[in-house]
Amino acid sequence: MAQKDYYKILGVDKNASKEDIKKAFRKLAHEHHPDKNGGNDAKFKEANEAYSILSDDTKRRQYDTYGSDGPSFTGGGPFGGAGGFGGFDFSGFANGQNGQQFEFDLGDIFGEFFGGGGRRPRKGRNITIDIQLTLKESIFGIEREISTGKEKFSIKIPAGINHGEGLRVPGKGEQGEAGPGDLVVRVWVEDHKTIRRENYNLITELKIKLTQALLGDTVNIETLDGPIEMKIPQGVTHGEILRVKGKGVTIERTGKRGDFLVIIHIDLPRKLSRSAAKLVEQLKEEGI
Repeated sequence: MAQKDYYKILGVDKNASKEDIKKAFRKLAHEHHPDKNGGNDAKFKEANEAYSILSDDTKRRQYDTYGSDGPSFTGGGPFGGAGGFGGFDFSGFANGQNGQQFEFDLGDIFGEFFGGGGRRPRKGRNITIDIQLTLKESIFGIEREISTGKEKFSIKIPAGINHGEGLRVPGKGEQGEAGPGDLVVRVWVEDHKTIRRENYNLITELKIKLTQALLGDTVNIETLDGPIEMKIPQGVTHGEILRVKGKGVTIERTGKRGDFLVIIHIDLPRKLSRSAAKLVEQLKEEGI
C-alpha cells in the first residue's frame, strides 16, 4: 500500500504546530465538505484522516516513525515479537479521537488469524456532521435542526460548548446487523468581530481617550448579553483589565458564569492643537 503524506494532504510542513494543523484542516473541511456545492467527499475524508493522526501526539509520533502503514508485523508468530501486537497501539481506537469513532473489532482480527467463525454482528457505521455556530450560540446554547440525508431532527447544543467539540447522538448513524451506529456532530465556532473566548472568560478590547483615562468616564460596551454601562475609573492605565462579573461562559460543574474582561487601550493623539498643547504644558508643570 502506498504511503500517505498527511502533512502534504493538509498543506503544512513537518514542524507545523497543532494550531497550524487545526487551521489547515478547518480550511480544507470548509472547502471540500460534501454538503457544499462543489464539495469533494474523497478529499474531505482524506483531510479528516490526516487531521485525526496529526492532531494526536501519540499517533503523530508513530506516523513520523513508521509512516501511514504503521509498524509491520514481524518476528515470533502472527502477532509479532514480545509486545504481542507488533508495536501497534490500540488505545486510541477504543474511545475515538477528535470526535470520530473508529470501527474496530478484535473478535474479527482473531477470527481471521485462527479461522474462527465467531464473528459478532456489528452496528452500522457512525455518521459525522459538521455545523457552524456563532460565538453567541456556543456560549448560550441553541437548538439546531440536523439533516442526515434520510431524516431531519433537532438536537440541543449545550451552553459553553467549545470549538471542535463533538456531540454524540446514539442510534442516528447507518443501519447495521446489530442496529444503527451513532451520529457525531462536530461544532466549529465562528470568530466574533470584537469578542474572543479564553476558557470561561470572554475578552474584548476598548479604546479610550487620554482625558477619559485621566478623569474617568462611563461608557457603553457590547457584550454577548447586550450593551451594558461600564465605569472607567479615574487614572486607569494602558493595558489594564476591567472585569464585569458573570457575563462570561457557563461553568458546567457549577452553573455559574465566568467574567467579561475589558482590556483598556489609551488612544494618544498624534498631534495637539495650540490650546491643547498649552493645557498639557500646564499639566506638565504640575508634575502630571
